[in-house]
Amino acid sequence: MAVIDISNISIEFPTRRGVLTAVENLSLSIEAGEILGVVGESGAGKSLTGNAIVGLLEPPGHVTAGTILLNGRDITHLPESEMRKIRGAKIGVIFQDPLTSLDPLYTIGRQLTQTILTHKKMSHAEAKARAIELLNEVGIPAPEQRFDAFPHEFSGGMRQRVVIALALCCDPCLIIADEPTTALDVSVQAQIIDLLKNLSREKGVATMLVTHDMGVIAEAADRVAVIYSGRLAEIGDVRSVIDAPKHPYTRGLMDSIPQIGQNLKTLPNIIGAMPRLDARPEGCAFNPRCAKSKSICRQQTAPLIETGSDGQWAACWAYEGGNKYV
Repeated sequence: MAVIDISNISIEFPTRRGVLTAVENLSLSIEAGEILGVVGESGAGKSLTGNAIVGLLEPPGHVTAGTILLNGRDITHLPESEMRKIRGAKIGVIFQDPLTSLDPLYTIGRQLTQTILTHKKMSHAEAKARAIELLNEVGIPAPEQRFDAFPHEFSGGMRQRVVIALALCCDPCLIIADEPTTALDVSVQAQIIDLLKNLSREKGVATMLVTHDMGVIAEAADRVAVIYSGRLAEIGDVRSVIDAPKHPYTRGLMDSIPQIGQNLKTLPNIIGAMPRLDARPEGCAFNPRCAKSKSICRQQTAPLIETGSDGQWAACWAYEGGNKYV
């Protein structure tokens, strides 16, 4: 059984001009110890999907269809009082900016111990010992001395390590990591990626890694899901998707990444821009930007189609009937 199983969820935002569908019929699942990278442009629906899992969608946004199962339990429409028990205890969250994730008025130790005591039955001394153990696990030097330090006394990379410790402090089965390396230097990014990978493997935690950076996906993820305009464009093993992308959008993303040894004056780019939610074209949302677009692409949205024996699936009509995208 998958730790998290998202089946055909749709997320909508009612507005004065009508209903905007931000995520449509999206299905994902993550096994214990697996890192699923979720990649796409800004506004594609990556973070919204993560927020839906933890029950943090901003009103009036809400899940209108589909189910979200956590270890087989339906948490799609749980009341906030029930979600509060799950959030932190069963699901840990790592946000993009560690400085806004931590309360500047409280010490690191106090924030950790309060979180532990909220979800675990233990004494304050036990919670403190657990907090120091976590700080040591995530690589904070001299954790006993840094326990009483405030967030502003840590560097950006150290603050992100503290946020990871907060996410892990109640032994969750699932972690949602939303752009956890964006605000960090490249060298610190590599350290955080290694930390997430090691923790996922050692503790068997399922991890949903939300990012727009294919480099981070290549280093950290086991599988990758590519989202475009709220719909799943492609999903598969990370090496297969990176080395041989099947959906034309994924191929465009990979072609736009500079390669060592390339002698190009300009990099290939995808023409146009992702459509606004209120201006999605009929059929495949990518069809106006796709050089291989056919008439059916402009009429119907393609389902996920298995593209071969490598376990890749792409929402592209080019694979209908076994035909391969060229």
